[in-house]
Amino acid sequence: MQTTLARRGISVAPHALAAQSATAVLREGGNALEAMVAAAATISVVYPHMNGIGGDAFWVVSAPDAAPFAIDASGPAAQLATIEFYRARDLGQIPPRGAVAANTVAGTVGGWALALEESRAAWGGRLQLGRLLEDAIHYAEAGVPVTASQQAATAAKRAELEAVPGFAARFMPRGTVPAAGTLFMQPALGATLRRLAEAGLDDFYRGELARSLTNDLAALGSPLRIADLEAYRARRVAPLELAHALGRLYNMRPPTQGLLSLAILGICDRLGLEAFAPDGADHVHAIVEATKQAFLEIRDRHLTDEAWMSCDPQALLATEHLDALAARVDMQRALPWGGRSQPGGTVWMGVIDAAGRAASFIQSIYHEFGSGVVLPGTQVNWQNRGCSFSLAAGHINALEPGKRPFHTLNPALARFADGRTMVYGTMGGDGQPQTQAAVFTRYALFGQPLQQAVSAPRWLLGRTWGSMSETLKIESRFGAAVADALRARGHEVEVLGAFDETMGHAGALVRHPEGVLEGAYDPRSDGAVAGY
Repeated sequence: MQTTLARRGISVAPHALAAQSATAVLREGGNALEAMVAAAATISVVYPHMNGIGGDAFWVVSAPDAAPFAIDASGPAAQLATIEFYRARDLGQIPPRGAVAANTVAGTVGGWALALEESRAAWGGRLQLGRLLEDAIHYAEAGVPVTASQQAATAAKRAELEAVPGFAARFMPRGTVPAAGTLFMQPALGATLRRLAEAGLDDFYRGELARSLTNDLAALGSPLRIADLEAYRARRVAPLELAHALGRLYNMRPPTQGLLSLAILGICDRLGLEAFAPDGADHVHAIVEATKQAFLEIRDRHLTDEAWMSCDPQALLATEHLDALAARVDMQRALPWGGRSQPGGTVWMGVIDAAGRAASFIQSIYHEFGSGVVLPGTQVNWQNRGCSFSLAAGHINALEPGKRPFHTLNPALARFADGRTMVYGTMGGDGQPQTQAAVFTRYALFGQPLQQAVSAPRWLLGRTWGSMSETLKIESRFGAAVADALRARGHEVEVLGAFDETMGHAGALVRHPEGVLEGAYDPRSDGAVAGY
């Protein structure tokens, strides 16, 4: 329960080996961007049910005396991915599994490439790509112990995915669900990572590896083609920004729900949370009701690929708009919830280096195991992010070639007025903005130690990875009094276990102005904080 303290560098990840990969790079003189690439590569191998190089990623990055910036490493829909493509196959919606679910470019490797360009240009980055991928290659080729989380996810999804091309060969290599603690080997993925280390990350999009990927995708029935990968570049963008009573908060632009995470905290800033008992019914109710307002009035009305939005997303964080949303919150009665949430699994990680440069990072293949499709030539598991598109013409997230799908992913960063910098985030679909609000308010408003803010009992409205119910889920550690008080206000409360993985894998890092570093990992995960 103790917050980890460090001085020269610190990292956090939902798998301990990824955190250690990052901090090893920091010890060798690497910066936060280089360290995060190393962590991202490692976790794509050691936590393969949650993420991989066949998925997308987003970054929010801060350096002292410079404006924060963000990296959008999400991939657009293939040029052949049209509504007619699915109608011709008698599909009324995009299936979440199989080759036709693999319909968007995987952007994460492009994000690694752009981060390393920024590292070299602005931060003097000097470590070779081969060094940054070294741990990931080793764990893929020599094997890594299976986590209980991977075992449980494989067992839960086996019936759904076993017949999907390539899934069983990679994730059940002996024909059974790998047991926790046994060595899990991924030799073809190791060879793919070795190829990237030698040929460069651009090979994923415009080289021999790109041709292998798209040949396999096309053969299986995916609409993705080589031209889709060749046209792809990750983008450097300005993050969204919220003026908060305690400082300035940052998160990712659309197509992510970073806008919602900031709006929830902006609404809560107007509800006087600091007067409530920490982790009491008022605290939970206020954030849940702020979440409903953000989902109903911002997400469902406006949120899509920014190029298709009819308004400036930053304008939705304007004072008058947040004032109006806060005024709709009834602290005595829950707004009826019709069940409009999104599921999803992913990984969030953070790094802060000796110079105070910080990276908040999130990487995903959307649902557990993504589309389930594993390409035979590379062992890459392709994401199913594009199944969030609608096939209804005129829908805010209607499928169109070149359009980026809606993303639940959002990495958070805060700069406090007193000089502290905080990176924080979580996996867990629509649980992400809710858990971000829980962690931030506990630490920043109520002064809880950072590790307590992450470990304390959590709640989640709606669906997330591993759960499809639309209830307000709370962990049992809240106790009967809080549960009863929430029910009395009209919430449909479902009580889960004490440390339930359904609540996601959160984490947080803080740098104080004098250079003290703090870190907290989620005991619901296989994670760790690694500092020095």
